[in-house]
Amino acid sequence: MTVWDRPEPPTQPVPLDREGIVAAAIALADEGGLEAVSLRKVAARLDAGPMRLYRYISTKEELFDLMVDEVHAEILPAAQPGDWREALRTLARRTRQAALRHEWMADLLGGRPTLGPNGLALTEARLAALDGLADIDTVMRAVETVSAYVTGAIRREIANLRAERATGLSKRDWQRASGPHVTRMLATGRFPALAKAVYDGTDVDAETSFATGLDWVLDAVAAKLTRPPA
Repeated sequence: MTVWDRPEPPTQPVPLDREGIVAAAIALADEGGLEAVSLRKVAARLDAGPMRLYRYISTKEELFDLMVDEVHAEILPAAQPGDWREALRTLARRTRQAALRHEWMADLLGGRPTLGPNGLALTEARLAALDGLADIDTVMRAVETVSAYVTGAIRREIANLRAERATGLSKRDWQRASGPHVTRMLATGRFPALAKAVYDGTDVDAETSFATGLDWVLDAVAAKLTRPPA
């Protein structure tokens, strides 16, 4: 029986429920990452005995599932846009925004589908955006492709944010510190394509990079949707 199917026990003697447990766990994760979350620490924040939590949640993995599903509720828009591109773009943008609010989400994105009510609603929204525009296999591959881009882009952005905090160097500071080495390596002539990117390419912020890449992925999806049957 999954955590979604298992009923909650009575709240006596001290009021306690999964909603409060999950809220406390998310607060801990927002402060210190997933490594800061344990049933013992959540219990301490709730001023409850650790063993009481096991009546509501069997494992830390179940707790993570509940935390992810709670954040998924933040991603769901109030209304689904009618245009499929705007619907998928909105879900992708809101996923990025939620992950930036809860950086630990980057460590749990991808993998097996989440089975909580909000996770299932998100999957439904993605599939529904393309419903009727292609056969179901094409729709599923399209949704997987967009999700793979969003997951990868978010993980890269958050990895960079974590690197800034760990090193104390902003992106510009790191580029300046690395500049002499990169310049020497490019001067060897062994990396002409990289040299062109470094010297001639336009540096954009993370939000612009995310939006541009997403539009390109959606363009690729559009090509598959409009391709005539063989």
